[in-house]
Amino acid sequence: VQLVESGGGLVQAGGSLELSCTTLGSIFSINAQAWYRQAPGKQREMVAQVTSGGSTDYLDSVKGRFTISRDYDKKTVYLQLKSLKPEDTAVYYCNVKGYNLNRAVFEEWGQGTQVTVSS
Repeated sequence: VQLVESGGGLVQAGGSLELSCTTLGSIFSINAQAWYRQAPGKQREMVAQVTSGGSTDYLDSVKGRFTISRDYDKKTVYLQLKSLKPEDTAVYYCNVKGYNLNRAVFEEWGQGTQVTVSS
């Protein structure tokens, strides 16, 4: 199982970006997909999560600005980032938890994609 991220880049404050993350490889099911971020000198934090049932959860500081969505058939999760602020600057990582074909639990991380917001 491998995660491939795309999106990210440099944007001015107030701008928008969209990140995507596709799960490659054969799996049995996905239980949850999430986006984390890590800024220099800070701990990695969860930004948003969507479960297999469709429930979503967001970091307080991004509520109303970021939206997580998924295409279950494509095994892809998206993160739409709007009204970006300089403090959103970080490396964003995709995280997927699920069951593989052997019905064993797996958890995978994407390679990370840089989001830089200029003031």
